[in-house]
Order: sequence, then C-alpha cells, then structure tokens
Amino acid sequence: MAEPLIAPVRLTGTRTRPTALVAALRPRQWTKNLLLFAGIVFAAELGDGARWVEAIAAFVAYCAASSAAYLVNDVRDSAADRLHPVKRGRPVASGRVSVSAALVTAAALALFALALTAALGPGSLACMAAFLVLQAAYSLRLKTVELLDVLAIALLFVLRAAAGAIAVDVRISPWLLVCTFLLALFLALAKRRAELGLGDVGARPALAGYSAPVVDRLLAGVAVATVAAYAAYTVTAHDSRWIVATVPLVAFGLARYLRLLRTHGLGEEPEAVLVTDLPILATVAVWAAACAAAVGLG
Repeated sequence: MAEPLIAPVRLTGTRTRPTALVAALRPRQWTKNLLLFAGIVFAAELGDGARWVEAIAAFVAYCAASSAAYLVNDVRDSAADRLHPVKRGRPVASGRVSVSAALVTAAALALFALALTAALGPGSLACMAAFLVLQAAYSLRLKTVELLDVLAIALLFVLRAAAGAIAVDVRISPWLLVCTFLLALFLALAKRRAELGLGDVGARPALAGYSAPVVDRLLAGVAVATVAAYAAYTVTAHDSRWIVATVPLVAFGLARYLRLLRTHGLGEEPEAVLVTDLPILATVAVWAAACAAAVGLG
C-alpha cells in the first residue's frame, strides 16, 4: 500500500495553544526571507519609499508562505518526529497544535501570501506560486531523495532573490542569482554533512544516499564555484570597481564555515552558526559595509 502523503497522528491534547501555534510557524526561520531585500539594496534604491513598501510587502508574503510550508511539513513528519529525541518537542508532534489547526492555518497563510503578491503584480504572483509548489514538492517528496533535496532548497532561495527584485521592479544580475543558488547549495550540503556526523539517517531518509567523502568533495567544489561566481558578479554587475575588493571576504567566510563544520561538527543549523561565530559575524558586517560603500560610490 502506498504511503499516505500526510501521516495520521494521535494527539496528546485537544486544544491548540496560541503560543504553540506561533512557535510552529518557526519565526526564527524568517531571516531566510531577508534575501527579498537584495534587489532594492543592490540596485541602490534605498531612498525610494514606494519601493521599500513593496519590498516589505514581499517579505511579509514570503514569511507567511514559509510558515505555511513548515506547518505542512510538520504534519507530514509528525509520526517520525515523535520518535526523534529533539523533534518530538515540535508543536504538532507533541500534540500542542492539532493537525486540523495546523492545516487550516497553513491554507490561510498560503492564500494570504498569494493575495499579497498578486497586489504586487503578475510577476510577483508567479514567483509565489512557484515557491509554494516547490515547497510542497519538497515537503511531500523531494526531501527524501538525495541531491534533489539540496537542489530544491537552493532553488527556493533563488526564487526569493528573484521575487525581491521583481516586487520592486529593478533589474537583478544573473550572476547574483547564480551566487545565491551556489551559496544556498553550499549551506544545504553543509547541513547534510553535519547530519551524517550525527548518524541521523533515520530522521532524514535522503541521508542514506550521501557519504561523508562525497559531500566533502561537493562542498569544496561548490565553495570554489561560489567564490568564482561572486567574483564574476563584482566585475559585471556594478559600475563601481571597488566592490571586487570584497571577494576575499566571501572566500574567508566560506573557508571559516568549512573549518567549523569539519572541526566542530557545526552546520546542522546554518542560521545559528551565522549569528554565533564571531569571525563570521565580523566578516559579514565588514562585507555589508564594504558593499554599501562601493554601491554608493558607484
């Protein structure tokens, strides 16, 4: 018999607590959607109030869409999550949020995201529709297939970057989209590498198709490709010649991340590493300041 798309669960409670529902939306993960602001930043349109309203609207829409996907994913994985020492504490798996409440909230958030992006134009609506479809495909199937899982994650980030530029009607460099894809692929592979070190194959079926030596080679190759693509971006996307000086910062940041991954096993939660490691934080801050100065000079 074929496996059902959404596994049935046995609830431990009958009421959904509002605080638990908010936790199930995973607001910590909304930082990924800050990529929506890349278009307005790199187009040097920071003083355009109307474009900021559009960018913020797009950011809100993608936060809603992301949370909808997390809720569906948690319902889909609730049975397996209850067997996991950490994931069993998730609101849906623990029964603090009912399946019906999770699915109704997910549907409402998805409809809200579609309506908000429709107000931004047909291009924004098309990006949101593609984002929701790919999120659903990832939750229901792609995350169980090696390589397709990390490629889907990378494409979701590309959609975010493209959607941010489309929402504010600015041109985005193809090289920036390539950089976004490669960097997201790098972080997704790093997460898989960390999970292999934890022996967490049962919790993520796709891990059965990976091995540490293969992932290490892929990580090295993607890191080099990311630096090369970023270098191409710096010399083609701006009039300013100074932004090329930020290439060593990107190379250092990736090298530092690889070192942390291999020596300390970090990388299972990329966003946690990015906001806790002081050298990476300093590198990101210097990179952002240098890019802002270069764009301003350009």
